[in-house]
Amino acid sequence: MEFSRRHATALALCTIAAVTPIRHATASTFYSPTAPEEDSPPLASELELGYTQLSGNTNSETLLGKGEMTLVTEQWMHRLRGEVRHASEDDDTSAEQYLLSMRERRELEGPNHLFGFGRWEKDRFSGYDHQLTAITGYGRQLLDGPSANLTLEVGPGYRADAIDEEEDRGLAVAYGAVEGGYQLSDSASLAQELSVEGTSANTTTRSLSALDTHINSHLTLRLSHEIKHNTAPPEDVEADTDRTTSASLRYAF
Repeated sequence: MEFSRRHATALALCTIAAVTPIRHATASTFYSPTAPEEDSPPLASELELGYTQLSGNTNSETLLGKGEMTLVTEQWMHRLRGEVRHASEDDDTSAEQYLLSMRERRELEGPNHLFGFGRWEKDRFSGYDHQLTAITGYGRQLLDGPSANLTLEVGPGYRADAIDEEEDRGLAVAYGAVEGGYQLSDSASLAQELSVEGTSANTTTRSLSALDTHINSHLTLRLSHEIKHNTAPPEDVEADTDRTTSASLRYAF
């Protein structure tokens, strides 16, 4: 069947997930991993991939890739995480972001833990060439039930900002985060993550809301909404808030 030239033609190709960015995708949040279960495997990995393409009057494509690996050794939990996002419209790049982070968690007596993490992120459209953050502190499991969990973290840190066409700067950081989850059923759960990183130059708030539906023991469908707000971004940035709404499949092994 031949398509009319007076009508838009759209072709959507989805390898694993459909990702719908609002303005341009944001670097994902990165919070304290929930304490491991007693029967948790010592090594676990997870992949999340997505790709969409539209062609016709509008030609655009979006690529999302996330991966993380968790190693549990007695009282320690080590987690490595990486992300990449890319979006283009009519062959012009509209989003290009990379994130790499390493996090450590040390269990203490009771519902307490110590944590530390380092995060490198690069967002082509954020006004920063890249940012490097290191934070350490104390966390407490406020709620750890069969259907709900809630974790709080606080601590100091340091962030190095490489700003486009400006002198690099280093900033002390005051960090606070909360992470919670609720089991809706045997196969569905809600997750909410929120963090605040305050400095003398600006305050960055990150939020992730997600609904996960387990398809089988390895595959999960995730619907999520992410927000990143910077109170004082570099001068050449148009907006101080980025939002991403996505639907993706996650594979755990």
